[in-house]
Amino acid sequence: MPTKTLTQRVLGPRHENIQWDESSSLTMQVETRSGMIKTRYGKFVGGASDGVEVLEVDTGETTTMILPTRGMSIWRMRSSGIDFAWQSPVAGPIHPDHVPTFDPSGLGWLEGFDELVVRCGLESNGAPQFDDNGQLVYPLHGRIAGTPAAGLSIEYDEASGRLEVIGEMVESRLFFKRLRLRSRIRFHAGSDDVELLDDVTNDLAGPASMQLLYHINVGTPVLTEGAVVEAAIESLAPKDALSASEIETWNQVGPPQDGFAERVYFARLQADENNVTTTMLRSADQESGMAVSFNVTGLPRFILWKNTAAISDGYVVGMEPATNYPNVRQFEQEQGRVVELAGGETKSFRVTLHPLTTKERVTEFGQKIEKLREEKPAEVHATPRPGWTPGA
Repeated sequence: MPTKTLTQRVLGPRHENIQWDESSSLTMQVETRSGMIKTRYGKFVGGASDGVEVLEVDTGETTTMILPTRGMSIWRMRSSGIDFAWQSPVAGPIHPDHVPTFDPSGLGWLEGFDELVVRCGLESNGAPQFDDNGQLVYPLHGRIAGTPAAGLSIEYDEASGRLEVIGEMVESRLFFKRLRLRSRIRFHAGSDDVELLDDVTNDLAGPASMQLLYHINVGTPVLTEGAVVEAAIESLAPKDALSASEIETWNQVGPPQDGFAERVYFARLQADENNVTTTMLRSADQESGMAVSFNVTGLPRFILWKNTAAISDGYVVGMEPATNYPNVRQFEQEQGRVVELAGGETKSFRVTLHPLTTKERVTEFGQKIEKLREEKPAEVHATPRPGWTPGA
């Protein structure tokens, strides 16, 4: 007799393995003056994604998938038929239970990395740090991306068309810390912009310090050979010698390349009278892009991550507003690049994502950035800058 196969699920596109919960209080349709805004709640089923919560928000212009289980990361967005995401070798989203953050190498975080937007922090957000005995002290990019939201809710206003997904994560250890991140991800009916309004509170009586970085990662179809990163540079320097070897083309994107090693550039950006700056990755044909606006009062540093490896290996560019540069925490603390919080104090951080799907929108944001550039010429360093890169 012929062999028979009974299949419950297959290894394929992860979004096909979401079990949507139509009875959830977070699955709704809200009619506003600006149009309909829809949400639906579900969970991934099977594999390392099993049990990961997902909340999808559809404004009529853009669909956004939020991952409460992964620290309120944004998994991907879709606007006007264009996907804003990247193809990571990690077939995520990965449940935090399967990510060995404290792997002895310090690099366990990479086993869960495939989001469009992921936060790094809160105690540390950079490279892994080890003590004199080789014991891991701070893992790569911190713990917050693997901290599930303890609180999750939706707030909306029909008159304005505003809807916010609110999640709260707590990073804590007895005798040491309790840092609470309250994230509000704001949408408006009929709009493609997505606002991240994050507040970090030190819940202990004594002082604490923190770091935060927004790892915003874009791959194909926006990213191809000839794509360009636009930013109003005040000062920029390569992180290391390899990045320095391409300083003349720091903002230009090459083709996918097997065996490519990442290039990283540290910068400070010029801002407007409200302390807001904007950066943009635009496609080679200037028909699409992703712009990121953020307030430099809370996020005074900017990092450009170029990882133009083979498509299957993770062809991606990251735009990263941050409180500091992602070096080991000890070095950043010595340079005064940690955020100090008194007992009970809260600091606020603001980032807006602008998915761009027309040449007109790309041109509009290009003009905004050009206006910021008029303030003063960019200072571009050919080699790693002392105080920015350890040992420079």
